[in-house]
Amino acid sequence: MSAKKLVRFDWAMKYILRNKANFDVLEAFLSNLLKEEIKVIFILESESNQEAENRKFNRVDLKCEDSQGRQIIIEIQNQRESDYLQRLLWGTSKAVVESIDLGNKYSGVVKVISISILYHTMRIDEKENTDFIYYGTTELIGLHTKKPLVLHEAISKRDKVSVVTSKDVFPEYYMIYAEKFQDVINEDIDEWVYFFKHGEIRADFKSPGILLAAKKLDYLMMSEEERRAYDGYLAYLGQELGILDTAKAEGKEEGMIEVAKEMLIRKMDTKTISDITKLPFEAIQKLEEELGL
Repeated sequence: MSAKKLVRFDWAMKYILRNKANFDVLEAFLSNLLKEEIKVIFILESESNQEAENRKFNRVDLKCEDSQGRQIIIEIQNQRESDYLQRLLWGTSKAVVESIDLGNKYSGVVKVISISILYHTMRIDEKENTDFIYYGTTELIGLHTKKPLVLHEAISKRDKVSVVTSKDVFPEYYMIYAEKFQDVINEDIDEWVYFFKHGEIRADFKSPGILLAAKKLDYLMMSEEERRAYDGYLAYLGQELGILDTAKAEGKEEGMIEVAKEMLIRKMDTKTISDITKLPFEAIQKLEEELGL
């Protein structure tokens, strides 16, 4: 099946999609994911403005408006660092704090939605975690009733009372694992994840949003200068991923060494330890000497 080759979405976020004329691509993606109409108002200053030597930072903060007219800050991230969940918490907390000026009422705090597009599965359990999109938020539930806490908030004396739950206030998180997607298209968002994974859009894709991306993110439509910059990014990315794969292999070996040490302390025989950890027999003997056993 023929497909149109496009620039990677993470690169597009940092460069092409920062142009207001291309906000419609971001709006289409967000609307498909959140299943409601999202309007991008403007892009906030963020780490994505840093120069090429800091390319590992790739975050775009968007000031948006949802279908109810609520102001929302949406973080779209693509990062490969460790302690990723802690990084997400820090990012949303920072966005919340920066959304309100000192001395203003807390009612001015905006809703924050964090969206991570991940090209590597990090340290998740491959057997237990088989989905490719994970969602979470903080929702206060009655310990005994199991029903959500509901507040009634009057916006002003003239306005009608609105119903508010913790989900309306606390940040929401979406984590999209592109590499775990099995290329089965069931809904519009699946076409986007296919694009994230393969960097291309198939001819049979039909959602208006993805067709818009196919038009605006075409590699062949870029200027020669833009192509050189993009090719340089791909070269940098390939080098970075090679380093990560090496580190992952080294980390696995270090883990097996620790397992072998624990087995030696428990008086297990050297051959059994070698068979289980796949470490050389001589390496096990050396560890035994180091431990003084």
